Amino acid sequence: MMNPQTPHTGPLAGLRVLELAQIMSGPTCGLLLADMGADVIKVEKLPGGDDSRGYKDPQVNGVSAPFMIMNRNKRGIAVNLKHEKGREVLLRMVQDADVLLENFRGGTLDKLGLGYEVLSKVNPGLIYCAISGYGRTGPYADKGGFDLIAQGFAGLMSVTGEPGRPPAKNGNAVSDMNAGILGALGILAAYIHKLKTGQGQIVDTSLSDAALQQTYWHAAIWFATRKSAEPTGSAHVLTAPYQAFEARDGWINIGGANQANWERIADVLGHPEWRTDPRFCANSDRMAHREALVDCMNTVLRTRDRADWQAAFDAAGVPAGPVHTIGEALTHPQTLARGMVVDLHHPQAGATKAIGCPVHFSATPTQITRPAPLLGQHTRELLREHGYQDGDVDALIQQGVIGDAGVWND
Repeated sequence: MMNPQTPHTGPLAGLRVLELAQIMSGPTCGLLLADMGADVIKVEKLPGGDDSRGYKDPQVNGVSAPFMIMNRNKRGIAVNLKHEKGREVLLRMVQDADVLLENFRGGTLDKLGLGYEVLSKVNPGLIYCAISGYGRTGPYADKGGFDLIAQGFAGLMSVTGEPGRPPAKNGNAVSDMNAGILGALGILAAYIHKLKTGQGQIVDTSLSDAALQQTYWHAAIWFATRKSAEPTGSAHVLTAPYQAFEARDGWINIGGANQANWERIADVLGHPEWRTDPRFCANSDRMAHREALVDCMNTVLRTRDRADWQAAFDAAGVPAGPVHTIGEALTHPQTLARGMVVDLHHPQAGATKAIGCPVHFSATPTQITRPAPLLGQHTRELLREHGYQDGDVDALIQQGVIGDAGVWND
């Protein structure tokens, strides 16, 4: 386990972040910053902590697997912010923090007396990142939000799935995770501004903003034609062939996103005449006759295994790849070579694995060496760093202001 005193090699070493966030959007933001070297302190509520601790299916030795994967590389403190002394603890920690990150419903921290106006007086350089359902402005500013609701609101569900089927949610929490990424991007931009001026500010993003940002191609269609696109399964809305096709033993994605690739595809499949077929000659022709194109291609592709086709497309320089299961993707040699699966040891769950950092640096490499914290695991350590004596900490525990994993595990 990483010693708190060991210097982190990441580019954000020295940045201190207070993460008052739970479930996915805020924790995604926090884990990216932590991987890059920031000292991310997860401030969890009492009682119970992050709600994802309650996601016990699946679990590892009684520990929530979803919680562990979202909260590695962070130190943890448990504080009752509804208690006056709990708010005092947070205010003291804010004094030397660079960032406070939260993903509560709009106005939640303001009602506790811990909104930006209060915190910025304690620390004028504080970057306050708020990730909410709909943002801090507009008629929906006070509404809560969830990934499912945001995907529907932004139109993503209307273009996901197969034609003629009910609306489908993207298979992953795209608005939650993208909001976390946008939050991290916003924090870094605000940090650059702070380094230049000393000034902090609010960074405001939302699940609905993050979901809308994922609609670039579909928005381009609507702005140009005032027509909303419909679901196309795995197919692209602007080019063909660009989707999943059936090989003899499974599915393979083929990307004919330009004319040169399409002509190579026709050659690999043994039908060079398709190049001049009036149905398939230009991209506009292929889009107009996509169903016929897919039928023709599938008829050929079903005659060989996807590994055979992969080798043939690779040799021709055509972008192609198998449709993996999650397990196949996580165990693939390319995934492992990129360091996208890392090993950790959790004090209760034991040996675990996590997703690696997707950003790689040549001079300041990221590190993932700390497992997700037990609830209140670093409470005493962190309060000592902020001037509290052990007797003060013991008193706060007895009063229910803070939680300490060492006490709970006795």
